[in-house]
Amino acid sequence: MVLSGNLKNAVIAFLVPLPSIIFYLSFLEHYDDQSNFSTKLEPFLSTLYSWCYHHPLLLVNALFFFNVNVLFWIIGQFQRSHWLIDPYWTVIPVMLVHYYASHPLAQFDWWRSWIVVTLTWIWSLRLTHNYFRRERWQWGAREDWRFTEMSHQYGKQWWWISFFAVYVSQQVFLIGLSLPLNIVHSVNKPLSIWDLVAIVVCLSGIVIAYFADTQLYDFVIRNNKLEGLGKPMVPVLDSGLWHYSRHPNYFGEQLWWWGLALFSWSLGYRWSFLGALVNTMCLAYVTRLVEERMLRKEWRAESFRVYQKTTSVWVPWLKSYPSAAKYKKSA
Repeated sequence: MVLSGNLKNAVIAFLVPLPSIIFYLSFLEHYDDQSNFSTKLEPFLSTLYSWCYHHPLLLVNALFFFNVNVLFWIIGQFQRSHWLIDPYWTVIPVMLVHYYASHPLAQFDWWRSWIVVTLTWIWSLRLTHNYFRRERWQWGAREDWRFTEMSHQYGKQWWWISFFAVYVSQQVFLIGLSLPLNIVHSVNKPLSIWDLVAIVVCLSGIVIAYFADTQLYDFVIRNNKLEGLGKPMVPVLDSGLWHYSRHPNYFGEQLWWWGLALFSWSLGYRWSFLGALVNTMCLAYVTRLVEERMLRKEWRAESFRVYQKTTSVWVPWLKSYPSAAKYKKSA
């Protein structure tokens, strides 16, 4: 039964983006170098494809709205779980960067494009691997705990509130956060020293997030084994990167998006940090939610309060007390 459900969700996940992919490939197929569309097409399709050509940002938002917001939401209603948006959070930026690079109006420096596309793939593979490792390589086993809590909060109204809270908000957030991918493929300027800085920041973010998530995963696995053996669990992860930061994985993720914004900033778009800034503000809110959740667990609350007082929130930094101090283990 579990295997059947896992396979069904995997098939859904692979099929669900096809409407957008097929439509966009059809648009590219009928486009020619004269910016015209085949006279053999019906007038409606010719007009539609012409609109797609002249409005690349509106097109990607339309595809997102109908294929993600509407279709994902409908599937979520049938399955009573909005799990699908989680794995696609790691995939959509890859789809966006290829969309921006392949659109007929795109113009860009080949090297910068190649670098950004490669970095986006590395970021996506790392985050996708972490997602499925955390979910024990299952498709749709559970939805984000924040969505579950909101469903309990809104009760019978959740069916329509979820459309805006889970999907429309994600469109504004993801499209805005990924605007540097569009800017990189809208300006053809040679590489500069700022591109090197951006590469270093992006790679640093990916590496830090990878090691932080791996250390967290190992910590959870060890605690699960201790619980299974009836032994006391360790209340707080305070080793590796987590010794210097309470949320090094969030810090790494922020570095990635700020580094990506640097690419577009170097091309003259000074406002391109807005998406990364909004992401930082959202992660600040998520950090508060996560820490409140940790404090609700009595067996680790006392240790976590000490951890809060002595350890930096995001940026790795030295402890504010002797490193020899130990945390109590749960009884």
